[in-house]
Amino acid sequence: MYNEFDLDKIDINVEPPIEEPARQYYYMTKCREWVWEFEQKNGRRPAAFIQTFGCQMNARDSEKLTGILETIGFCKAEDEHAEFVLYNTCTVRENANQRVYGRLGYLNALKKKNPRMLIALCGCMMQEPEVVEKIKKSYRFVDIIFGTHNIFKLAELLWQRLKQQKMAVDLWEDTSLIVENLPAERKYPFKSGVNIMFGCNNFCSYCIVPYVRGRERSRKPQEIIGEIEKLVESGVAEVMLLGQNVNSYGKNLDVPVTFADLLKQVEAVKGLKRIRFMTSHPKDLSDELIEVMRDSKKICSHLHLPVQSGSSRILKAMNRRYTKEQYLLLVDKIRAAVPDISLTTDIIVGFPGETEEDFQETLDVVRTVRFDSAFTFIYSKRSKTPAASMDNQVAEDVVKDRFDRLLAEVQAISAQVCARDLHKTMDVLVEETDSHIEGYVTGRLSNNTLVHFPGEPSLVGSVVPVYLEESKGFYYMGKRAE
Repeated sequence: MYNEFDLDKIDINVEPPIEEPARQYYYMTKCREWVWEFEQKNGRRPAAFIQTFGCQMNARDSEKLTGILETIGFCKAEDEHAEFVLYNTCTVRENANQRVYGRLGYLNALKKKNPRMLIALCGCMMQEPEVVEKIKKSYRFVDIIFGTHNIFKLAELLWQRLKQQKMAVDLWEDTSLIVENLPAERKYPFKSGVNIMFGCNNFCSYCIVPYVRGRERSRKPQEIIGEIEKLVESGVAEVMLLGQNVNSYGKNLDVPVTFADLLKQVEAVKGLKRIRFMTSHPKDLSDELIEVMRDSKKICSHLHLPVQSGSSRILKAMNRRYTKEQYLLLVDKIRAAVPDISLTTDIIVGFPGETEEDFQETLDVVRTVRFDSAFTFIYSKRSKTPAASMDNQVAEDVVKDRFDRLLAEVQAISAQVCARDLHKTMDVLVEETDSHIEGYVTGRLSNNTLVHFPGEPSLVGSVVPVYLEESKGFYYMGKRAE
């Protein structure tokens, strides 16, 4: 793990190492010298603020970025009133881009008041060449730009900007390089995301992810297991295995390993209590994986299985490579093996060419499967994707009407489904003190449902049995079981 590197023993008067991550620890040490100088001059350490947009992969990247900055010596700021501000961006939907542009306008005003402020942008949005050109032309006050493939280079790019006094831009079109073993500051000390793979080979016709995250590349299983063992030693009870499509894990390794095989190895890690994973593509979810989930004592009874549409015609246009019937058959298989499983999903409304009949097929899937919850999205046209140039783009008012109807259906079913464990005693991983009720704590069931119950702050991070007294539709009120 990263603590094998002692910054006090790194000689910054020699040329930087070529190999990673040693090279980045060299630059962390150099940046630390700048932090010390700042502190001597100002009587305090510089502050850093990171805003994360997007998915769990981005959230995990931000934990690494935070870890790097804290290793350098920055203290944590609560908002953008800081010496260093970094936005880790998302570009899955157009409104994500617009949010960032809006925030940049705000940062410009702050920087005029504090010219020494440094502003950095990274993540998926920065992998779009037209976006980067717009920033370089219209937002010249930005100091550092990097993408998804070289997150690990933050310290090096920060040092470059400090020394050259001009915008530092470092963008990679793709990479086969995986650099882990870096500092990370986790949001929760008792649970952590673990990257098992990067990129995506699916090229769904609406999705920009393969263009900005690159092709699939998997970490070696021994590296993943080693990281999890270290996390457990530090007090982690639950891990979330992360990838754009975890079901494709291991296909590009020298010695192929299936995701099911990896889960068996993770299951064997002593001291680990819970295993989650995101996200699963239905076309790659194997019978072997279902069997592993059935037999596991640690894999949580929750599966996120994006359907996107209930119409086989639309699914084909989306390049999802399964039909409505195949999806429903898969759900039956999963529920036969793991009867108490919680199923959640993603659904897109208004894909080009979607008719009312297609939309009714989607409603039929929602009513048949009865998802615990669903992330519902209005189709967002993304440049470079095949769907952006398709005919029959659906009118905005039609899409809005369908979205509202879908959301109402999803919420009504979810409120019923999530009450199924009422009056049972179930294990809860306590995550935090309740922010709304004094003397209460909040945690999650294995199926990811929230539970609020009376408890001491000392329970945070532990798994305790809780009697579920009352269902509030999307969460429970409970009491600790005797």
